[in-house]
Amino acid sequence: MTERRPATDAEAKALASALRLRILRICLGEAHTNKEIAAILGQDPASVLHHTRTLVRTGFLEAQEERRGARGAREIPYLATRKSWHLDAPAQDRSMLDAFLQELALAPAAEVDSTRLGLRLPPAEMEEFQTRLRALLEEFAARPDDPTAPAWSLFVVVHPDPNRPDDPPRP
Repeated sequence: MTERRPATDAEAKALASALRLRILRICLGEAHTNKEIAAILGQDPASVLHHTRTLVRTGFLEAQEERRGARGAREIPYLATRKSWHLDAPAQDRSMLDAFLQELALAPAAEVDSTRLGLRLPPAEMEEFQTRLRALLEEFAARPDDPTAPAWSLFVVVHPDPNRPDDPPRP
């Protein structure tokens, strides 16, 4: 499995924005200019530029070779570095959930496959479950992108179930 490290304060702050997380997803596997990113998000290019620069400064986006756009305008495409995959950001941060919900709202309902599962496992089995799940995610994350294949997104959360307050105390 990939070793993860704690995010620095600057990295955690950069990832504490649903909009920035969506920018990273947009630039995953294919470089996009600030103007293209803004159009995909339906946002003002000036606002998106601020977020893009923050992601570049913290190493989450990398500027690609400059190109000329319409009317000879200078354009810089950006590509996600996948750095965020190797970081542990604060667990209480809701930006990932917010980004997920925004993206899910844009996905065709017929193409969304969702599952919700409740478990009661002893600590050793819960640790095994989480270890195997992380290993599966790492395995697929390490595979190269196939630019001819459809793009998919996955969001996984494991959390204590607040709906069952009779649970024994967690270790």
